[in-house]
Amino acid sequence: MLRFEKQTIYARLVMPSGETVEKPIEVRRNPITGRTCRITFSRAEEREPGAACLPDPPPFAEDRSGCPFCPGALGVQTPRLAPDLWPAGRMQRGRSLLFPNLFPYGSHSAVSLFDERHFVEIGTASPDSYADCLLNCSDYLVRILEYDRAAHYMAITQNHLPSAGGSLLHPHLQLQADAVASNHHRALKQRANEHLGQTGRRLFSDYLEHERRDGSRYIGRTGSWEWMAAFAPEGFFEIWGILPGVTSIRQAGPEDWFALAKGIINAQKFYRSLHRNGYNLGLLFVEDGSDELELRAVMIVRSNYAAWVRSDHTGFEVMLGDMATFSAPEESAERARPFWDD
Repeated sequence: MLRFEKQTIYARLVMPSGETVEKPIEVRRNPITGRTCRITFSRAEEREPGAACLPDPPPFAEDRSGCPFCPGALGVQTPRLAPDLWPAGRMQRGRSLLFPNLFPYGSHSAVSLFDERHFVEIGTASPDSYADCLLNCSDYLVRILEYDRAAHYMAITQNHLPSAGGSLLHPHLQLQADAVASNHHRALKQRANEHLGQTGRRLFSDYLEHERRDGSRYIGRTGSWEWMAAFAPEGFFEIWGILPGVTSIRQAGPEDWFALAKGIINAQKFYRSLHRNGYNLGLLFVEDGSDELELRAVMIVRSNYAAWVRSDHTGFEVMLGDMATFSAPEESAERARPFWDD
């Protein structure tokens, strides 16, 4: 069964004024992973360097000279898919072009471009171009399943700006397909299998049903995707999108990818309203025919890419393993809902 557990602990201290106070810290347990996080409310009002307003674009945002993804360089500086996988060498879907990652992380690593601009500020991407990119990703992963049946641990990710791990500004998504499971793939598969065996129901559908009933973290819908703030966030302003009942990329239709693109851009607009300019996106798939794990998109805001901004990971996260965020997910959902109103 899914358990949404939280408890409040208190730190007692004497303020410089002499007043004795107790400061609350809320500890929540992620119902999916079992990992705990801490919400340190007392830090919510801290002045965050570089986040008082949306930072200016990177100083090299208009410098296309070294970008291998821009027209002119694209054809000569990017690799091509193996002929037996895709004879044309690169896959095109609308305005999106897909080709291998020059620096692969596994057996099948690729890059899918979107939007024609060299630099796209958070929340300003073209929805159609983003959808083309996601459809191109889907086409590629389906082709990989036909080409290499063992490579059923798959992912679509995005790193927006260097603070989120991005090495190139030109807008793109990364794809991964491998026979070797990542830690998150392995944990999600095991948890989904256990939940189905115990309840006869799917893990993310049950999670979604709880969040619909609770309502405090539920944000809204785009098509069949339903969006909410994560109960126990493992990053700042973590947002989930769940596509209930869909357990394979083969089952997702074009309308689902267009609706996903809309939800992703809504989340980006919310992050922009918080004066944040970096984020990570991830979708993980286990395409082994097990029919247990539904599609879920996860988005997490990152530290701003700007001068003198501190990292969002401190010794607490790196050494203790608990994420420490500053605001309650219920508050995040309330602030995000207006971006789903249309």
